[in-house]
Amino acid sequence: MAFPRKLLIPGEQLVLELRPHPVALGLAALFTVGALILAGWLSTKIDDGTLQGIVWIALVVFLVLYPVRKLVWWLTSDFVVTSSRVIHREGFIAKRSMEIPLDKINDVRFEQGIFERMVGAGTLVIQSASESGRNEFKFIRHPEEVQRTIYHESEADQTRTVQRATPPPSASSGAPSTTTELERLADLRARGVLTEEEFQAQKARILGQG
Repeated sequence: MAFPRKLLIPGEQLVLELRPHPVALGLAALFTVGALILAGWLSTKIDDGTLQGIVWIALVVFLVLYPVRKLVWWLTSDFVVTSSRVIHREGFIAKRSMEIPLDKINDVRFEQGIFERMVGAGTLVIQSASESGRNEFKFIRHPEEVQRTIYHESEADQTRTVQRATPPPSASSGAPSTTTELERLADLRARGVLTEEEFQAQKARILGQG
């Protein structure tokens, strides 16, 4: 199921939408094949029709409780990166959703074993300043690329925040002085809106125009 676009807030753009890597269904597929083989073998060894029926009923129950349930989870799971949030949703009837604002993300890492590197899957670990703290998302496709995308969107979101915090020059009062602009930048740096690198870049721009 695709991520519902109606859940996006005004001005928010969908950047990345991923379903779990197919390797997440590997174990369920192996159990399904094994259960079918076992049920078929037992049915040939049992002459009693009632017992054969019990075997096949047990197979159906197993398939519903594990492989089918796993497939439904895979089909209804979405890992989404937007221009302002990271969103994880899963579930068909009973739904679960988690959202992490980009401006709350402190660190993004990924973990991959040898097999996971071969198939292009991994675990993404997001450390945030929100209540959820550390979050692990398993079976992420190409986690290194997802990590870069999140960092890129976080920087873009921070730039937009700085631009919104910068008031346009008033026509009546004229352009702000260099001193006023530098004081404003210093205040933004002190409040954590600007990093040291962004502060120095803005400072150089202002002094170069003075």
